[in-house]
Amino acid sequence: MLLPALRRALLGGPRAGLRWQHRITVEVTNEPILEFKQGSPERAALQKALNDLKGQTEAVPCVVGGEEVWTSDVRYQLSPFSHSHKVAKFCYADKDLLNKAINAAMAVRKEWDLKPVQERAQIFFKAADMLSGPRRAEMLAKTMIGQGKTVMQAEIDAAAELIDFFRFNAKYALELENSQPISVPTSTNSMVYRGLEGFVAAVSPFNFTAIGGNLAGAPALMGNVVLWKPSDTAVLSNFTIYRILLEAGLPPNVIQFVPADGAVFGETVTSSEHFCGLNFTGSVPTFKHLWKQVSENLDRYRTFPRLAGECGGKNFHFVHSSADVPSVVNGTLRSAFEYSGQKCSACSRLYAPDALWPQIKAKLLAEHGKIKVGDPAQDFATFFSAVIDDKSFARIKKWIQHAKTSPNLSILAGGTCDDTVGYFVEPCIVESKDPKDPIMEEEIFGPVLTVYVYPEKQYKEILQLIDTTSPYGLTGAVFAQDKNVIQEARTLLRNAAGNFYINDKSTGAIVAQQPFGGARISGTNDKPGSPYYLLRWTSPQAVKETHVPLGDWRYAYMQ
Repeated sequence: MLLPALRRALLGGPRAGLRWQHRITVEVTNEPILEFKQGSPERAALQKALNDLKGQTEAVPCVVGGEEVWTSDVRYQLSPFSHSHKVAKFCYADKDLLNKAINAAMAVRKEWDLKPVQERAQIFFKAADMLSGPRRAEMLAKTMIGQGKTVMQAEIDAAAELIDFFRFNAKYALELENSQPISVPTSTNSMVYRGLEGFVAAVSPFNFTAIGGNLAGAPALMGNVVLWKPSDTAVLSNFTIYRILLEAGLPPNVIQFVPADGAVFGETVTSSEHFCGLNFTGSVPTFKHLWKQVSENLDRYRTFPRLAGECGGKNFHFVHSSADVPSVVNGTLRSAFEYSGQKCSACSRLYAPDALWPQIKAKLLAEHGKIKVGDPAQDFATFFSAVIDDKSFARIKKWIQHAKTSPNLSILAGGTCDDTVGYFVEPCIVESKDPKDPIMEEEIFGPVLTVYVYPEKQYKEILQLIDTTSPYGLTGAVFAQDKNVIQEARTLLRNAAGNFYINDKSTGAIVAQQPFGGARISGTNDKPGSPYYLLRWTSPQAVKETHVPLGDWRYAYMQ
């Protein structure tokens, strides 16, 4: 939370003649995660917010030039666990409207960039306070209904993580202003952290409400103007973030809210001479396609665009024979099946030693049987809900069919698929005899965990296998009590994961604690949740002011 002293400093303004931004120390802490216990005020507020959304369809327009706009291409966002419920009615921006959005953004770019960072930061601190307090229940309810999250998954995402992004980014932006070069008696040197010269396109995913707020918000904080294309299956929650930012003081044209067909959006923004950045979370093929479009249009641009992307992973849990079995089982169940495995960081491959496998298997199957699947809005005891939409349902079902028919694979538990009411896929555990089966290599993005049992003494070979099995490099975890094995794993898996966990699950990165991102085809590893991320969205200018006149053009050695 933002400490009172800082708030007074921000609202009170600078003292005359002082460059106060170089003096202020910003103290921010992670947003506490609420528990929603029976009888708690947060539980009552959330239940009311959920009831208010029952059977409701919210109209979500495009917002261009500060005005709400509707096109004829109307779409609907459906609730994953009850697809008869249209939670939002929205429309796609066409090419003409997107070009209007670009022009509207460019019209305010210079003014926004020149606004002091203290004023820009205050908008995000205020938005975070609104999300932490009066708008929290609404934000959670829309994330639960619209994206199929349970109470806790919504809380750690749409409340805690989003609030943390806004507060810590604002803190980092203020502290960046303090990062100045050295000066000498004859001259003063300074660094100006300018926004990029153009507009940034933000393309956000369905699976984290917070990511939408960060992909659009971080560049805006740094003085950029943004075209924000939300996911079709997260329009409701993302539009709520947008409105909260406006209510917190964000000028209308800084961010244009433009749901759109992906291909139309990509082609339009990358064709503009003013395109200067892409902030993306989504699939590898889409990011590669956009990158190619940018490269084809390089001669059009006024500047080399910044491309930042996060593209998922094929994340591993490696278990050594010295591991604590309950930690392995509980951590793996959470990582693989929370939010139906629809996290970029979700564990989808487990490597277990033969010496421990009987214990792990017995406990894994016993606990799997206790997982409650259902409607998270009606029953807060639900751990597991539906997958996001019909396309995801069909893709995951195809993988489960592969597990049923492959001679190398056997289903140990789950795998039932039913889309009668919602897009429900029962959490599925598969055992593979082949560590190179496609199910061990390719991202599924659903509740399918595949286990490979290896000979205990061959753990070093397995570590090398893990490193080379998948082209991704996002997250991974090692479970071991043997310190030497942990060190070996850290060395051999150095490039296999951008977020590496020891005796913990591969999910659950916290802003400012574990900045998130991976390399290889998992993305550009820009580490949102850290100070380094903001440097992607600024174009620094070094300024030297000399105080002593130059009396002669000749050097001393020439005399």
